[in-house]
Amino acid sequence: MAAASEPDNTPLPGTVFTPRQVRVLKIAVIVMGLLLVGGFAFVLAAIVYRASSGGQSGGRSGAGASFNGVDSELLIPKDATVTSLALDGDRLALHLNSPAGPEIAVIDLKNGKVISRIRLRAAQ
Repeated sequence: MAAASEPDNTPLPGTVFTPRQVRVLKIAVIVMGLLLVGGFAFVLAAIVYRASSGGQSGGRSGAGASFNGVDSELLIPKDATVTSLALDGDRLALHLNSPAGPEIAVIDLKNGKVISRIRLRAAQ
């Protein structure tokens, strides 16, 4: 019966913690563990969601490419060749080589229109 009359703030034998402090510590450890597991699950779910929905843009249709439902066609000189491509966000840069000289065409992929054509020539 002596144990029932002891106050709750006496430390447990061999420790400096009271039973109430141990109980609060156990609850805090459980809550933090659940937060860690939940946060990790959320991060994994976000990675899977982004990986599964990425890269789904319009395909090719006819002679021109389809960008977000907009059909587009880039007219290049007859003997021109595409040397390289560069993609930055919603802009595509094409490096063209033709008998008239090299040229860079910048295309807006949202609407499929040519933003600018840059003719390259040697400095004199």
